[in-house]
Amino acid sequence: MSLARRTLLGAGLAAATSALTGCGDNGAAGPGAASPGEAMAATGASGNREGFGSAGNPRRPSATASPNGGAVEAGQARYAPDVTALLRQHLPATPQTVQHKGFPGAVALVLVDGEKTVHTAVGEALRYGAGPKLLPAAQRVAMRPDSVFDLASVTKVYTAILLLQQVDKGRVDLGAPVRDYLPAFTGAGKERVTVEMLLTHTSGLPVGAKVTGLPDNAARWSAVLSTPLVAGAVPGTTFRYSSVGLMVAGKIVEKVTGLRLDQALKRNLTGPLGLWNTGFNPDGWMSAATKASRLVATDARSSRGLLRGTVHDDVANHLGGVAGHAGVFASAADLAVIGQLLLNEGTYGGKRILAAATVRRMLTDHNVGKPAIDPERPNRTAAHGLGVVLNQSWFMGRLASARTFGHTGFAGPSLLVAPDRKLVLALLTNRAHPNWSWSDPDPVRAAVGDLLAREIN
Repeated sequence: MSLARRTLLGAGLAAATSALTGCGDNGAAGPGAASPGEAMAATGASGNREGFGSAGNPRRPSATASPNGGAVEAGQARYAPDVTALLRQHLPATPQTVQHKGFPGAVALVLVDGEKTVHTAVGEALRYGAGPKLLPAAQRVAMRPDSVFDLASVTKVYTAILLLQQVDKGRVDLGAPVRDYLPAFTGAGKERVTVEMLLTHTSGLPVGAKVTGLPDNAARWSAVLSTPLVAGAVPGTTFRYSSVGLMVAGKIVEKVTGLRLDQALKRNLTGPLGLWNTGFNPDGWMSAATKASRLVATDARSSRGLLRGTVHDDVANHLGGVAGHAGVFASAADLAVIGQLLLNEGTYGGKRILAAATVRRMLTDHNVGKPAIDPERPNRTAAHGLGVVLNQSWFMGRLASARTFGHTGFAGPSLLVAPDRKLVLALLTNRAHPNWSWSDPDPVRAAVGDLLAREIN
């Protein structure tokens, strides 16, 4: 794996780095409450309590043991055990294996036409302590179908939805200069950067911002807003992945709503949809018992110690855990609701969150004909909607198509939606636990995509 961007993207070395970047809301109600995709059911050894019914309505399946290992719910598709088996291939070879080559654990949830066909959990949510060191078996925590993950850059999808809601309300014009909303967005050439460019990664802003060594959060946000363009960049002409762009997008949401981003998330998205297992800074909305049983760990070898419930991304952490590029935590079921919401053109469970026309605009490729600069993935195309990645086989596998969309996160999560198959895939791994450099998360993402492409027409 190339170190150029990923060293910056949440390497967990805040004390040793000067240029920190984002990967790539205490937005939940009561701790451990059941979300729409997590209807309460009898809880077995897997701790399972998640279920979707027709069109994403809750139902109450029971959990069973998969013949391939892991926790799998009853009544799933014939290919569900194959997904479990594929994921298990990437687990540590034995309970005593120190260095994994994939991830310690994972959860996969698949919806087809709103019906849950796969929901499986394998491996461990917590395997290593700070150091890192391999924990004794008694101190480890098994992965559950309702485990809560750091979504890393998948946060960008949530920020895009919150910003597009303000477009629907007429408070934001995608074609307007960012400076119209944020006068502190200063620097040479930045007067040409529009709101849309933030969401399509064509602003010319760099991957990350320097926020260390500053006295307070106001100073850190000032540094974000004054981050200069990449040398030679011309806004609107080239795809360059930029977490700074989504940090700025989140600040626009705050400016026009008068709410902090975590508050806007809760009021305008997770609250209306009942996504009680989604939010920034889970310490603020999960009980101690719930955190102990359901939170998934990430880094365990940085100066910050073991990260479990604290955002992995260094810049987001410096900004208090609430930022537009990273920081949302969620379960697979809650993430799948976001995919289904967009597949449904802005509605879920009878609630309209975005106008259908806005969703169609969101899922349209805005970068046709533009070059892409991505040293880590030289074969990547510029195809991108408003806050969502389009048609990228490097993580979508054979599910990639002109209409397929989603997003990945540095810590191991991903969301994929294939409209032609009416398919939503929430695939969450903890590949950054305890050390992100041990594995590349993309091969297993593509492999699951390949498997589902063979099985679902």
